[in-house]
Amino acid sequence: MEIREYRPEDCAELTRLFYDTVHTVNCKDYTPAQLDAWADGTPDLERWNRSLQEHFSLVALEGEKIIGFGDMDSTGYLDRLYVHKDYQGKGVATALCDRLEQAVDGTIVTHASITARPFFEGRGYVMVKAQQVERKGILLRNFVMEKRC
Repeated sequence: MEIREYRPEDCAELTRLFYDTVHTVNCKDYTPAQLDAWADGTPDLERWNRSLQEHFSLVALEGEKIIGFGDMDSTGYLDRLYVHKDYQGKGVATALCDRLEQAVDGTIVTHASITARPFFEGRGYVMVKAQQVERKGILLRNFVMEKRC
């Protein structure tokens, strides 16, 4: 596995990976309506690209195939961390998180899904609070978590 910084030409593939991962990996914890509100399959590529370029964004590859990505903003907010549905449990998220966390001194905050919460707890993150976030009129439960580095 190779990890490199994000490139604008990665954007479309990352949004497909995001959609596929949400709809397959998170389906055990969220309803179909919640999954559609979270990832509707029609991403704003310009907005995604701008956000990924503004953040410290990393991409994991197996050969030429993108198998995961993650990004963190300058405040230590870990925004996205997604692994291809066929590469779950193979250390991709751990490798990405290791690199992202090294870029921050201080506290890292993330909003973890129900599905991702055990992963972050295993890395030493603690839950600050459970919350309901609204996406397209649908409520989704997630957890504000933080880790002091």
